[in-house]
Amino acid sequence: MRYQRMPIEKESPEELGYGNIRYNLAESSVSDFVLKDIQLQLSELTLCYTDHKGKPELRELLVQEYANLHKENVLLTAGAAAALFIIATSLLEKDSHIIVVRPNYATNIETPKAIGCGISYIDLRFEEDWSIDIEAVEKAIQPATKYISITHPHNPTGVLLAKEELEKLIDIAERYNIYLLVDETYRDLNFKERYPLAASFSSHVISVSSVSKAYGLPGLRLGWLVTGNEHLMEIFLAAKEQIFITNSVLDEEVAYQFMVNRQQYFPVIQQSVKEKFDILEAWIEQEARLQWVKPGGGVVCFPKIKTAGTVNMQRFYQLLLHKYGTMVGPGHWFNMPDTYMRIGYGWPTADALKMGLSNISLLLDEMGM
Repeated sequence: MRYQRMPIEKESPEELGYGNIRYNLAESSVSDFVLKDIQLQLSELTLCYTDHKGKPELRELLVQEYANLHKENVLLTAGAAAALFIIATSLLEKDSHIIVVRPNYATNIETPKAIGCGISYIDLRFEEDWSIDIEAVEKAIQPATKYISITHPHNPTGVLLAKEELEKLIDIAERYNIYLLVDETYRDLNFKERYPLAASFSSHVISVSSVSKAYGLPGLRLGWLVTGNEHLMEIFLAAKEQIFITNSVLDEEVAYQFMVNRQQYFPVIQQSVKEKFDILEAWIEQEARLQWVKPGGGVVCFPKIKTAGTVNMQRFYQLLLHKYGTMVGPGHWFNMPDTYMRIGYGWPTADALKMGLSNISLLLDEMGM
């Protein structure tokens, strides 16, 4: 495999240094929790190797509402990124083929590219409200196709699939005996209704998620994959054992104690996200130089500067950061033109969000857009 660093990682706030950004609108998660704000009992924790699939109680908790899923269908991993890596390296070879709906989270693309397999892209279009052309997905299937990769709610647009669209994609996977990989790290942040776990619909679906995006615990590096396919799970477990054997027992215990008390913490997260979304929506509605497809979930959106013309967008982002202290995710992070930007509104404080959005408008003024 030939690894190449992704722009989204090379240019990330972590790499730049958080102290160099005053108004960080580039994050794709809710605000980070501070350890003292979580009620933890860790003094009796034995720092041992743990269950290779992960803490059984946490695995059971993650699927307890589904009669057809149990803890044996869950594999805990070092973040959702590790889950995606395990899936790609377990299922793909150089003569394999996958279908990727994009824009997509970069790891869903770059790891398969490093393997060297064939990739067919189904490109979402702003003019079509970022909706998936399901007919095009089916036409892209080849004899060597292993899986279809989607994110839902979508990253970076925040757009949701209708239940009927998800069911059609699952039907395609079943009919062609391939898999549907659903990266659903924002599932709990749907604005209207909480969709069921995608893997609960079919053994041809692999769900991936984590405690990072929707719960504000990215520093734990705790994610998971869920599949009802026992054969797949055995392959994925073998991959995990050969990469890192087990997760950190400390990460798993903190995540478990947090999730056990989820109803204590999550309403506060939801209220914060709603308040910040209202700020974002009000700004977009009065900022005539931008247009968007209104998100239905998550904590990111992907508006487009419709007045950019021949403006040097690289300079735009440099000025936004270095003069205005504001950072967003430029379109090239997602193989899109830089007239698009991902704005993460869930991570900053409400005041920082207001200032960051105002700074975008000020720079649009300055550059004559």
